[in-house]
Amino acid sequence: MIKFDVDMVQRIKVCGLFFLQSYKIITGTMLSLFIPQNCDGQICTLQQNLENNERYHQISLSWNTMTMISFIALYIYELKRENWSIKYLDIDNDKPDNELKQVIIKHEKLDKHMDSLNLRYYNIVKVNLFMNFVNIGIVIKILNNNYHSQSTISCFISFTLLILMKLYNSFNVAYQSVKHDKMMSAYMSEFVSFNVLDKDYIETLDITKKDDKDNTDDTRPEDIIPIVNNE
Repeated sequence: MIKFDVDMVQRIKVCGLFFLQSYKIITGTMLSLFIPQNCDGQICTLQQNLENNERYHQISLSWNTMTMISFIALYIYELKRENWSIKYLDIDNDKPDNELKQVIIKHEKLDKHMDSLNLRYYNIVKVNLFMNFVNIGIVIKILNNNYHSQSTISCFISFTLLILMKLYNSFNVAYQSVKHDKMMSAYMSEFVSFNVLDKDYIETLDITKKDDKDNTDDTRPEDIIPIVNNE
């Protein structure tokens, strides 16, 4: 039977939010494919947009694809970072967000790994920002050449806003985490900061320390060599 503890609930919540937001990846990056365009006075079908052999359109579609791949990489790394946070850290609303640094500094391995996760996340977000701004710039020329109706502009704006809002939130989480040396969650509906160590992780540490101590102190009576006085 599956045990639904706090960590399991957090993982389910994160996965649910991930799948709800995943449609942004396709619609927000493959703009040349999903934005309504003009084909002989009619709105182009997805197949027509995909099979358009015009050189600039093919270049745009290729960059769209690379942007989508970079965004998928961002999502995968976010999930990896979030899973690590859930496993080793926890959220205590009774303590300030910066409480974690006071605690994790005593665990050097965790501290270094957290800093590494945050820095890599920050760099991946910056790469995605660059890729997406170039992507938007490339697609604007297609909109100018293949404008069909107001739906062309409205879809472009809505798809772009979805992706930019996600990138803004990710950049804010990454920047705050690196600058203030903390671990902010990128998936909780209200951006929260993991500020204490996870209870399960602490219990594991305590058990390990206790076992080590027992192995050290466990001396059997028969192992004691008596001191014989020969006088």
